[in-house]
Amino acid sequence: MNSHDRTELILPDLAALEDFGRRLGRSAVAGEVICLYGPLGAGKTTLTRAIAAGLEVPPAQPVTSPTFALIHEHQGRLPLFHLDLYRLSDDEEELLELGIEDYLYGDGVCVIEWAERLGGLLPARHLEVRLDFQDQSADSDPEEETGRLVIVIPH
Repeated sequence: MNSHDRTELILPDLAALEDFGRRLGRSAVAGEVICLYGPLGAGKTTLTRAIAAGLEVPPAQPVTSPTFALIHEHQGRLPLFHLDLYRLSDDEEELLELGIEDYLYGDGVCVIEWAERLGGLLPARHLEVRLDFQDQSADSDPEEETGRLVIVIPH
């Protein structure tokens, strides 16, 4: 696939998002970088948790958002490096000081929430996954769970 390949999926609920994530995790290979984009609450951490399940990360290693820690490491079939860059500025120097290149070019699977903050450090080879809420109809209950539009672009 080249960077012009694009897949759009409508996932009707979080269970479908989790299934998609488990499939991503099962097919992941060492050195893979998965960049997640989307608004708050769109399901980035839920997707990462499902990728971890597909990587056979044991339930004893719960996958939570590393918003304050920035990076969580989990051991499964392959190491999972879960990064959340939400609290960081777009300062590439700050990311380099954190040793981000060790994760981006490591021997595990790197899943990055708020990947747009990588700037020029974004590896040329990565999987871009964009999450957004699926539009609700005018007569649907706004309190009900909504589906997700997922756009996947390999680079």
